[in-house]
Amino acid sequence: MSGTQDSGTHDSSSTDTGGTKGSGPDGHGRGPDGDGTKEGSRTKERSGTKEGSRTKDLGTPGRGSAPRRAGGGSAPRRAGGGTARRTATRTGQYAALLGYLVFLAFPFLWLISTAFKPPRELGSMHPTWIPEAPTLENFRQAFAQQPLPAAAGNSLLAAAVSALIAIVLATPMAYVLGRYRNRLSRAATGWVVISQAFPLVLVIIPLFLILKGLHLVDSRTGLIMVYVVWSLPFALWMLTGYVRAVPPELEEAAAVDGAGRLRTLVSVTAPLLAPGIVATALFSFITAWNEFFFALVLLKSPEKQTLPVVLTHFLGAEGVADLGPLAAAALLATLPSLLLFAVIQRRITGGMLAGAVKS
Repeated sequence: MSGTQDSGTHDSSSTDTGGTKGSGPDGHGRGPDGDGTKEGSRTKERSGTKEGSRTKDLGTPGRGSAPRRAGGGSAPRRAGGGTARRTATRTGQYAALLGYLVFLAFPFLWLISTAFKPPRELGSMHPTWIPEAPTLENFRQAFAQQPLPAAAGNSLLAAAVSALIAIVLATPMAYVLGRYRNRLSRAATGWVVISQAFPLVLVIIPLFLILKGLHLVDSRTGLIMVYVVWSLPFALWMLTGYVRAVPPELEEAAAVDGAGRLRTLVSVTAPLLAPGIVATALFSFITAWNEFFFALVLLKSPEKQTLPVVLTHFLGAEGVADLGPLAAAALLATLPSLLLFAVIQRRITGGMLAGAVKS
């Protein structure tokens, strides 16, 4: 009897234990994946967290959500800050450009005013911008005192010939430096840039001795040679940049179509380089037109002197300037370069646009 009771007790306890271990989804037993109670609490926590976050997103505007208005739409974004900054930047740029133009135009405007003032207004203690009694007497005296037409002809000859020769020499050299990039081309470009840093005082004595040995001192030919050598590095540097701006694919396409190297350079590359050639020639011409130091040292005969050298003759023996005729002569010396730039500027812009369309 006792054995039977013990066995029953053991079986019932085993059944209870087994029922507890194998209880189903009532949350009181372990399942095959772990504790059912923990799984239920985890599921409830996840659902509660998601619901809370959704409620928080709908009810409280967060960092990435715009607050809801009473009508149901979102508030419009404020673009006034960016527009105000762009307007302020543009205004500052225009103000700086206007200040730069005033800085450049002030000497020229004052030169024009001085050229038309009579001697009484030139010596006044209270100068005015606009002459009260404009006169042409200063121009008459300028032509009477100095040979301005002959000096202008010498300057024009030296500037035009030197600019033409510099362009003819610099264009093929710039093409080679722009298309074939290697150590030699980089070294040549660096030497061109460094050569522009040499002051004139360092080269004038050796240059004078070389020209004296060639019997070219006090000669227009010697002056033109000096201008060519002096403007060639700058022209080469400018044209190299223009050559590198022309896409090489255009030349490759012309070669595929059967054009030779010379035909490609003449028909494809040269029209695209025309704006750069004109701009470089213009700068070379203006540089030679305004040059003073070389012409002062190398030219001794009065009939061969250039216009900048002749302008110094309006200074007296004691350094007192005849201000009216000097201003008139300086104005006449400034006008050719300004007119030339005004005429060529439109062609430079048109050539650049044409090159852009072709590319």
